[in-house]
Amino acid sequence: MLSSELIFDATLLPALLVALSAGILSFLSPCVLPIVPPYLAYMGGVSVGEMTNQAQARRRVLLSAAFFVLGLSTVFLLLGAAASALGRALLAWQGWFVPAAGFVIMLFGAHFLGVLRVPFLAREARIEAGDQGGSALGAYVLGLAFAFGWTPCLGPILGAILGLAATEADPGRGTVLLAAYAVGLGIPFLLVAAFFPALSGAMGAMRRNLGWIERVSGLLLWTVGLLMLTGQFTAFSFWLLETFPALAAVG
Repeated sequence: MLSSELIFDATLLPALLVALSAGILSFLSPCVLPIVPPYLAYMGGVSVGEMTNQAQARRRVLLSAAFFVLGLSTVFLLLGAAASALGRALLAWQGWFVPAAGFVIMLFGAHFLGVLRVPFLAREARIEAGDQGGSALGAYVLGLAFAFGWTPCLGPILGAILGLAATEADPGRGTVLLAAYAVGLGIPFLLVAAFFPALSGAMGAMRRNLGWIERVSGLLLWTVGLLMLTGQFTAFSFWLLETFPALAAVG
């Protein structure tokens, strides 16, 4: 059994912060943010109007959203463990595997920055889950379908986090990274479900600035990829600890 000291240590913190930020940026992406209100309403078996005006409807939506987040988290945790297992299998080739992963992540960043467009990364491969609205089990199934079905659209950001997980070469640490990504993507769903009327204006403002959000996502990915390509991600972790000694208390 893996010890907590092995899984959680301060050098993992920068990667966790990147994964959490990546999850939030995934939620704000053009293929997720616009569909959040109708998707939540469908899962709860209510209309968007009822979700706006009725507290009881929002409670139903919040319960469904919790199971939805559990479903997508299940997939991401399994992906994290699988990526780390792959990294362990390729441990002998880590010298070129990590820079190669960094180069691919830089390409993902260039896609979001608009420098290089990869058509298949801009598509959604949606999986139909049938009439699943209005039940906790249906919401969980939709969460599973969302994690798989939107992967081509989320691919650049999710791929970067899977690349980080693979470089960890430890299933526990890789799973923790994808858990942070799932938190970043899932918590906003819960917040919107619980406080939709109050957040509807903010969501409208974010929709009007999706272009800037994409550029921020691209810059984050490009920077992470560059650090991996040049072998500086670990050095950045130690620099962060030296600059902010209080972070050493983590883990």
